[in-house]
Order: sequence, then structure tokens, then C-alpha cells
Amino acid sequence: MKRFFLLIAISLFVFKYARAQKIDTLSITLENVKYPYPVKYFPISTEGQDIKMAYMDVAPTSAANGRTVILFHGKNFGGYYWGNVIKALASAGFRVLVPDQIGFGKSSKPFIHYSFHQMAFWNKKLMDTLGIQKASVLGHSMGGMLATRFALLYPDQTEKLLLENPIGLEDYKTFVPYQTTEQQYQTELKTTAESVRKYYQSSYFTYWKPEYETLVSVAGGVTFSADYPRWAKVAALTYTMIYEQPVVYEFQNLKVPTVLFIGKEDKTIVGKGLLSPDQQTLHGQYKFLGKQTAAKIPGAKIVEFDACGHIPHVEIPTEFLVALTGSL
Repeated sequence: MKRFFLLIAISLFVFKYARAQKIDTLSITLENVKYPYPVKYFPISTEGQDIKMAYMDVAPTSAANGRTVILFHGKNFGGYYWGNVIKALASAGFRVLVPDQIGFGKSSKPFIHYSFHQMAFWNKKLMDTLGIQKASVLGHSMGGMLATRFALLYPDQTEKLLLENPIGLEDYKTFVPYQTTEQQYQTELKTTAESVRKYYQSSYFTYWKPEYETLVSVAGGVTFSADYPRWAKVAALTYTMIYEQPVVYEFQNLKVPTVLFIGKEDKTIVGKGLLSPDQQTLHGQYKFLGKQTAAKIPGAKIVEFDACGHIPHVEIPTEFLVALTGSL
């Protein structure tokens, strides 16, 4: 009899675990993640593959000012975390274009050569298709590297360059040990919701709040998917892109009005886990990097936020949105 009840208890545990896992499981194209605005798809053909780029195209909700802002997300995110920024900009009269870059969010996850040049080209093609001749470009984190590349390639289509805690303010390959894409892939395969939470807590925010769990639920939820190895491989490919394609040496070549928005407590380093604690203290110091970068860009302005980490639009939304709309 005891064995019978033990088997029942084990079965119930397995059922509950499987059910919890099913609830937490996300597809690697985030079909079951609700975005703040309707999502459309832009078809792209590259390297013999037909793929699609997801995007939100949000019309102004007040008197239209005839201007557009395009938002470039960070490496660990997609368009879903821009909701408050979209709402504020649309309310101020802007059209807001929010792509999920290829390899991220609801967009396709192809095995291709990833490059910031190609991503910039695809975003320019999307703008052309939608009849957008010029836009202010806001890039967060990895999106800051992409926004910088876009402004360098297409200055005539860039009204303003807006960089929110961009990565790539240092050349990581000069101090982070080299990892092959395969080695990075093996690292990505070990990702769990708990490891995501710990990383976000230690790297992205000055104080952890319950509402940040929604970010963890997306990044952690895909790890349960049977297709997660594809997500992990693409994550490794885009890590290599960041490592091998710095923009730090070209800031002085920018020819568009530029504003940096810097959370001063940010200590993000791409490949941080490969460094010793002593080495980590020498890099990723945004309270210095922000000013140093602004000094390299002709005519650049900088807005700094105290007691704020890597994602000002999430951690201090009111202050960030006031600064952003004022800069526009």
C-alpha cells in the first residue's frame, strides 16, 4: 500500500512539473508572447533562405508631427520590452517602427553569417518599403551598435542617433579571451531561467523588482523549447558578431546629431564570465565610458542617470522618457 501511495505521489509530482514546464515553455519565435502592438512581417531572402523580420508599426495617437522613430532592441530582448517607449512617442505625435532583428524575438532564426552591416541594410529596406525616408534611431545595448552602424551607412536617412546604454563602447576582443562560436554555443545551451535571473540581477539592474520577472520569463521560457538548440546557436552566432565587429573605432566618423542616455551603474561587458573579478573591475564602467564616448562623437550630448543600470527605459521609465522626448 505504501508503495502504491509513493507511486501516486511521484506521478503527481511529475505531472505538476511537466505542466509547469509546459506553461513556461515558449517557442523560439515567441508566438505565445503578447507584444504591446500588432506584429507584421517583412519577407527577406538571404543566403538561399526565405526568412521574415517581425516588426510593429505604430501610428501616432495624437496630432502627427510627420516624424518617425525606429527602435533597435538589445541582444537579450525583442520588441516586447519597448511598450512604454512606443506609447510615449506615439502620444507625442511620432510614428514608431519597432523591428525584431533577424535572429531575435518573433523573427526567423536562420543559420547565416550575422553582421551589423546586413542588419542595417535590412532595416533600411524595411523603411523604404514602408515609405519612411528618414527616422531618428534609438538603439539599446546591442541595438546601440546596430544604430551606430546604421547611422554610419545611412546618414541621410538618420535624423538623430539616440544611444541607450549601448554596448561596444570598448573593443571586447582586446581584453576578453577568444571563444569559438562552437564554444559559445555550448555555453548558451546551459542557459536556464535561474541563470538568466542571476545575470539580470547582477548586470542589468541596481535593485531587483518583481516586474522584471517578465523579462526573465521570456529569456528563460525558450530554454524549455525542443527548438532551443537553434536559439542557442543563433545566440552564439550573434555573440561572435558583437565580438568581431566593433564600432568603437568609428564614433568620430558619425555625421548625425547624437545623444547618449547612460545609466551610470551599468557594468555590462560582453564575455564578462570569461574575466577574473579583478579584470572585470577594469572594464564595463559606464560612468566613465559614457563620457569618453560622447567626447569622440562630434557635437554629441550625454544624459546620465544616477542609480540606474543597463536598461533605463525599464528601470527609471519616467526619467528616461522625459529625457528622450526632450532630446527629440
